[in-house]
Amino acid sequence: MGTRRESGRGAADAPRGGAVIVRSIQPGSIVIVHLQSPTEKFWGVLLSLDAIGLQLRGLNITSFDDWMGQAARGESALLGPATMFMPLIRVERLFLDEQIGSVESYRQRFEQRVGLRVEEFLGLAEAGGEIPS
Repeated sequence: MGTRRESGRGAADAPRGGAVIVRSIQPGSIVIVHLQSPTEKFWGVLLSLDAIGLQLRGLNITSFDDWMGQAARGESALLGPATMFMPLIRVERLFLDEQIGSVESYRQRFEQRVGLRVEEFLGLAEAGGEIPS
C-alpha cells in the first residue's frame, strides 16, 4: 500500500526528520477529482484508471455535506454516490482524500459525523475491500 520515506524540508504532514507515509492512487482509493470544461469536483471511490479515463463511484463535492447529513440522520437515500466514467481529457487533477496538516479529509468528516467508515457505509467492507460491480 504505502511506502515510507524520510521527510525533507517543508514536509507538511510530519515533523522535520520524521517518517512520512507516501500512498499511491490505485483502484479502491478514496479520491477527489478536479475536472475541466466545465469545471467540476467529485469525491468518491476510484474504480479504475487508464489512458482513456477513470471510473468513479462518487458524487459532486457540492452535494457531499447534504449526503453526509442524510446518512447521519439515517434517512432514506435521496442522493448518493453514482458510478460514472470521466474521460482523461477532462481530468485536471486527481488527489487522494487525505488529511493535510490540521485540515481533515472528507473521509474523516464523514466517519466522525456518521459513525461508520466510508467503506462500510458504501458496502465495500463486506466485500473484503473489493469494489462491488
